Amino acid sequence: MDLFEYQARDIFEKHGVPVLGGIVATTPEEARAAAEQLLPAEGGVVVVKAQVKTGGRGKAGGVKIARSADEAAERAGEILGMDIKGHTVHRVMIAAGARIAQEFYFSLLLDRAERRYLAMCSVEGGMEIEQLAVERPEALAKVAVDPRTGIDQAKADEIVAAAGFAPEIAGEVAAVLQKLWLVYRDEDATLVEVNPLVLTEEGDVVALDGKVTLDANADFRHEDHAALEDKAAADPLEARAKEKDLNYVKLDGEVGIIGNGAGLVMSTLDVVAYAGEAHGGVKPANFLDIGGGASAEVMAAGLDIILTNPQVKSVFVNVFGGITACDAVANGIVAALEILGDEASKPLVVRLDGNNVVEGRRILAAAGHPLVTLADTMDGGADEAARLAHAAA
Repeated sequence: MDLFEYQARDIFEKHGVPVLGGIVATTPEEARAAAEQLLPAEGGVVVVKAQVKTGGRGKAGGVKIARSADEAAERAGEILGMDIKGHTVHRVMIAAGARIAQEFYFSLLLDRAERRYLAMCSVEGGMEIEQLAVERPEALAKVAVDPRTGIDQAKADEIVAAAGFAPEIAGEVAAVLQKLWLVYRDEDATLVEVNPLVLTEEGDVVALDGKVTLDANADFRHEDHAALEDKAAADPLEARAKEKDLNYVKLDGEVGIIGNGAGLVMSTLDVVAYAGEAHGGVKPANFLDIGGGASAEVMAAGLDIILTNPQVKSVFVNVFGGITACDAVANGIVAALEILGDEASKPLVVRLDGNNVVEGRRILAAAGHPLVTLADTMDGGADEAARLAHAAA
């Protein structure tokens, strides 16, 4: 789960990472009130920042300076409702201003290929860090981090030295990196990024902007993370699937997909997309992995979610029987169609293979449901599902 900047800021503060004041606003009036709290008595500025889960806000006009509460309200009015890379701005953060002397960059992420964490750090932070990484990769230090020890004092000193921080601020930066490690470890994150991490004219090292991605697999350890979810922006079908503990992701296509095992489902998406090129360009409508269980209830829940999507014109059920045998899957499909009744109104192409496949196919053939077509192969099933979807479009 990706967090909004204001949520990352709050988590940083919780773990002792130095941050500036920030207040969320959803209307210009709320922005005015927030600015009144954050503006110093004499002079100073606040920054009005669009809260969207994408980069490039500054270039898109989603980050503006305000020198008064009225100006903050005006800038908020300009930003709220903006479209930034397909994301509509529903809230802004009014952030206290800072007198920046230098901008740095730091991130800690999961390096899956090496089965470890990777810290990246540069004394050249700011909006162009991506360009820096491409044009001058030597300016971006990359330091492996052992998950067993994390960023202790020795590792923080190594990162700071590799990035080339000046000796007079190296100690303070290292201390901040250790606190950012606590965010990563204690919140079960897969990404913690600060861009920019700044040195102020007063000599303080402060995290001005934060990006955090939390590992949803660890939600059971963090009851408070549920409050961080942006339920208003969640797709209704994905929200319903989550309530039923289904691994479902909505896509923009016409062929609903059900499979058992993430690898098989991903392969099915590719095969359907390829087959769809010969049938009007139809595409997969979703990812749905029912895992090792194919009970009637699980199958009915999956079909119910898929068939609720008005874009879906056909469904391809592609199952390889292993621990859950094909006859159990077939019984689950037959029972699911009985449970759904008239709600099941779109054709299903079913390909079964693996353990007890002959009995599974016999069960489906004997049921003789008018919506069900049996396919012998994965490619054949994908082609038939694509054909049916195109015909119904």
